[in-house]
Amino acid sequence: MVEVKELPGVAIIGCGLIGRKRALSLEGARVAACADLQEERARRLAAESGAPLVFNDWREAVKHPSVQIVVVSTINDSLAEITLGAVQAGKHVIVEKPAGRSVRELAPVADAVEKNKVKVRVGFNHRYHPALLKAREWVESGIVGDLMFVRGRYGHGARVGYDREWRMDPPVSGGGELIDQGVHLIDLSRMLLGDFPVIDGLATTLFWDTKADDNAFMTLRTDKGQVAFLHVSCTEWKNLFSFEIYGRTGKIHVEGLGGSYGVERVTLYKMLPQMGPPDTQSLEFPRGDESWKVEFREFLRDIREDRAVSPGILDAVEALRIVESIIEQSKKGN
Repeated sequence: MVEVKELPGVAIIGCGLIGRKRALSLEGARVAACADLQEERARRLAAESGAPLVFNDWREAVKHPSVQIVVVSTINDSLAEITLGAVQAGKHVIVEKPAGRSVRELAPVADAVEKNKVKVRVGFNHRYHPALLKAREWVESGIVGDLMFVRGRYGHGARVGYDREWRMDPPVSGGGELIDQGVHLIDLSRMLLGDFPVIDGLATTLFWDTKADDNAFMTLRTDKGQVAFLHVSCTEWKNLFSFEIYGRTGKIHVEGLGGSYGVERVTLYKMLPQMGPPDTQSLEFPRGDESWKVEFREFLRDIREDRAVSPGILDAVEALRIVESIIEQSKKGN
């Protein structure tokens, strides 16, 4: 395992939109290298971020001695392979969700993480949106009591030609809307309620001309009987994010993610002893998405304090286990 210096060097593998966001969200680190199959794209990001090294082969980047942390921000069919290579090189890794296309693809990655004693964090950055951070704080304070269920909706309206893009090409992406936005809702639900041994759902294609799912419906249950009722869609038309957390003495509602999803807001509904209309408190966060910075800051703490990573590679495995179960159920139902 590499030792992280005061200002660790980071290699950005995949220099598109997400890679750029990652490169510009590093606090307490520096971009040491940029790598992309399109070398010109890597050069542009290197010029913008001050990285001294440019590669068109990720293998050279992850092995370079000036790199201690690797950010994997490619499309889905390369995530697991590059993460495995970086881990085997002894580097710490942030890999974009879903971290791979299948549970099987992630198995050797999980084994290598354990063997090489490095940290791998999966980019479920929604955990670090300010409204969701506040929601978790309220839950952990006990203000809404023991949790009973969560209800989540997440969707967008895509764009002309979306059915021909890589996200809707299962051999490349691993699926459709369920593996794209669905894993975010699954991860948030697992964060709050724990594992879901009971999985029911449907992944279906209702509108787009594609073999991938454009809508997925999930009912997930814990051993305690708590329920996550989730719907993801790329036929939402007006972009939507809504995540509701129901406890025995109150409710928390997170809505919006900024930008086209609307102002990010969290509302606490506190039940009164006599019930009836609840006391209500609402906070808005109009300053934009800081989740990438917060997430990276937490990863540096993971490394420096040698603490367990959450969400880590096993969280990605569990999310994909749910995805695969729902896809298999859907095939049997056809």
